[in-house]
Amino acid sequence: MLVVISPAKRLDWSEHDGPVTEPEFLTDANRLARTARNLTLSKLQDLMDISPDLARLNRDRYRDFQDAPEPEVTRPAALAFAGDTYLGLEAGSLDSDEMAWAQDHLRILSGLYGVLRPLDAIQAYRLEMGSRLKTRRGTSLYDYWGTQISKTLNAQGSDLGTDTLVNCASQEYFGAVDPKALKLRIVTPVFMEDKPGGPKIVSFFAKKARGAMARFIIQNRLTDAAALTTFDTGGYVYQPDLSDPDRPVFIRPADAQ
Repeated sequence: MLVVISPAKRLDWSEHDGPVTEPEFLTDANRLARTARNLTLSKLQDLMDISPDLARLNRDRYRDFQDAPEPEVTRPAALAFAGDTYLGLEAGSLDSDEMAWAQDHLRILSGLYGVLRPLDAIQAYRLEMGSRLKTRRGTSLYDYWGTQISKTLNAQGSDLGTDTLVNCASQEYFGAVDPKALKLRIVTPVFMEDKPGGPKIVSFFAKKARGAMARFIIQNRLTDAAALTTFDTGGYVYQPDLSDPDRPVFIRPADAQ
């Protein structure tokens, strides 16, 4: 199986001296970085809906963005992101064999880089997939990436001999996967919390659980989507009555939250 997750706004830029690989769409990332570099501070702030301080930070990031980056300005993607999903993934605690398996089976969807492997070297950036960044390809990043992400996932699935993609990404990022171009079966786990008014999706917990599911797949080397139902990290329990094969539902009881 292939597994996809979203990136994160928050970054962890601590030192890392392990192996890294080159992103497949580095040329596209450089083009997008140059486009963002040409935006005024106010336009960058409006594009990303961020504070003036964050706009200055990201203006400086794009100003310093290198087409052929030196190792000291990059970090491996799975270790560079530090949001809720990555609290569940805990990539830094994967051993070398687990990380090698993840390198083949885990993909991070990125507004700037398109598709990333865990060890792909990235520079510090912020560019959400839903950004309305105008390029020669259209008025948004969805226009920019078009069918490229789907075709890449198809090719990687073919290389692995799998026909299944486990979607642990957010709707914003998975929206960049063109369903007409994608040839893989999509399985989307759903994580809910048991609440007095009935089961409810709570964003923070759901994001963390999606990362934990990716970790579960990696550590158990899962190749069959049916095996996802054994996931129980954090107290989640598979709910067969609420599920179908392409949408397994997991609920965490109140006493496990």
